[in-house]
Amino acid sequence: MRTLTFGMNVSLDGYIAAPGDDLGWSVPSHEVFKFWSDRVGATDLALYGRKVWEAMSSHWPTAAQQPGATPAHIEFAGRWLNMPKVVFSSTISTVDWNARLVTGDAVSEITRLKAEDGGPMDIVGATLAAAAMRGRADRRVRVWSPTRSWWAAGYPSSRSWTTG
Repeated sequence: MRTLTFGMNVSLDGYIAAPGDDLGWSVPSHEVFKFWSDRVGATDLALYGRKVWEAMSSHWPTAAQQPGATPAHIEFAGRWLNMPKVVFSSTISTVDWNARLVTGDAVSEITRLKAEDGGPMDIVGATLAAAAMRGRADRRVRVWSPTRSWWAAGYPSSRSWTTG
């Protein structure tokens, strides 16, 4: 049986995103970036929701070729490209970059994947996590950012899916 981990960056006052799903506040330090890169390197299968998939797949496939790409970014890009991924969405029709698309029931598919033999799985994206992982996650990882939110209507990390 595989293990399932959900990880997220969280502001000091408990937010994971600003209004409009803005994640600009959470640009990681070198140490935090290395932590996430090492997690990607240790992950056997990543489960993505549509929003995070669109952000990641629009950046990382070409990140290593961008001017100013650091060795850490080049390493992460390679790890991300090589890692098998499952994308859950009912609104997109194709995925690439070592991924497959699931348009059906996320809960059933995650339950099936978790029951298989294999290495660790990470779930990426709060919306997917909220909809599909309650009672299925073996571990939750929060990386606290030394940032206080300046917004009043962001998305708190204390939704019910973080405690169940």
